[in-house]
Amino acid sequence: MTTPPDGQNTPDGGNLAEQRGLEEWLPRRLSAIGPAVTVIGDAMLDGWWSGTIERLCREAPAPVVDIGQRSFAPGGAANTAVNLAALGAQVRLVGVVGCDGAGAELLRQLEAAGVDTAHVGRVPGLTTTTKTRISSGGQLLLRFDEVAAGIPVAALTASAMSLPDVLRNQDAVVICDYGAGFLGGQVKSTLLAALAGRPASLLTVVDAHDPRPWAALSPDLATPNAPEAAELLGLKFSASAGRPAVVVGHRQELLDATGAAAVVVTLDREGSILLPASGDVHRTWAKPVAEKQASGAGDTFVAALTLARAASLPLTTSVDLAQAAADIVVRRAGTSVCSTEDLCRHLASFADTALDAGELTRQISRHRAAGQRIVLTNGCFDVLHRGHTRYLNQAKQLGDILVVALNSDDSVRALKGQDRPINTVADRAAVVAALSCVDYVTVFDTPTPVPLIEELRPEIYAKGGDYSPEMLIESQAVERYGGTVAILDYVADVSTTAVVKRIRHGEGAVPAESP
Repeated sequence: MTTPPDGQNTPDGGNLAEQRGLEEWLPRRLSAIGPAVTVIGDAMLDGWWSGTIERLCREAPAPVVDIGQRSFAPGGAANTAVNLAALGAQVRLVGVVGCDGAGAELLRQLEAAGVDTAHVGRVPGLTTTTKTRISSGGQLLLRFDEVAAGIPVAALTASAMSLPDVLRNQDAVVICDYGAGFLGGQVKSTLLAALAGRPASLLTVVDAHDPRPWAALSPDLATPNAPEAAELLGLKFSASAGRPAVVVGHRQELLDATGAAAVVVTLDREGSILLPASGDVHRTWAKPVAEKQASGAGDTFVAALTLARAASLPLTTSVDLAQAAADIVVRRAGTSVCSTEDLCRHLASFADTALDAGELTRQISRHRAAGQRIVLTNGCFDVLHRGHTRYLNQAKQLGDILVVALNSDDSVRALKGQDRPINTVADRAAVVAALSCVDYVTVFDTPTPVPLIEELRPEIYAKGGDYSPEMLIESQAVERYGGTVAILDYVADVSTTAVVKRIRHGEGAVPAESP
């Protein structure tokens, strides 16, 4: 995988956000790195047609849609490729299209997006897989599919023969297997053989409707969505809440089924779950959005995840970035793309997100009226590290809405000394607010958060495991109104003080690997 700029190697035990701030390092620097990524799989064209309905047809009580607008976008593996290119990767696509109008349009859009299509086979007589949606008044009515059936053996052979050369000098390969026929037979066997002896630096991601046929590859990442994970487990997820807990409870089964070093299950409205073979489970939370005619957010997620990992970002940070990218495109109609600039604007939007106590109280009243449970925690959160992110993820799972109260700069100085904080409260708020598990950030300047607790009256007040309820003066305030104090896990040997010493003096720095 590519080394970050300035020689900043970032092992999974760390987090670039700890030292630089998410909004400072990402996403322009990822784009500047520009990892080389090959996407292999089922290339499709997505059609979005919309019009008006003013009558029913004579043959049946079916609406007649007078089409007023037609638009097309790359879909499937092609959508993953254009998202990667929009985020700054150097992308080539391996697949096939027909020598038809849909194939010509797909190639035109891929090339306009900066995707290398030299290894996309043009097959006479083949129908390019096209999925066309018909809508009216913002309501999706139907989708009709034209599928590339019976890809000629000669076309598959040509693609298979190109794979060993295509995969040379790449930082990542993404296998997009939607069961449309390209990734079978000789292409699959050649790809498995070509990747069997791959260097450890080549990131391998499997995004497949059924990842089991690729388990022998032992990919670095497999990215099933909720229905695909349910199929792997032989389960039927409830339509209500509970899917994250079910996924976490079947961690080993998913790892075994996919053969992957880590599985990331995307759960649409419920965010995503990272299940590494070893280490902590990590969860993201999707930002709420009204129903829209959106498609392809999963492809965007995979693209951003791949880019971040190929640029050597930690897995947890990569998943957080991928969630942010998916949050962007799910708010748009059609099959959309998240660009570097989109991510910059999205992350910058968190820069001034700390609410004053009055506005926060109004927001909390609204959530409480909807029956949601409020969790409050507080701290300096000066230089964000793994202990912080694990703790905040655990706090979120105690209720529905997580509020993080930050000590003001003066308060941090009083607690930690005149050389702290490292980051101003505005920067600290921006980084904390950018975490998907955090719903609101506020700042307090009192010696303790007791006045804020008394004003918000959260159902749950959470603190880290280096405290006990008896040690906390806040406990009495919480218990007076019937709230609960929750003490979360403590991550040993991880602290802001240790991180600061490592940055300033190299104390406890990660040793260089032996050549």
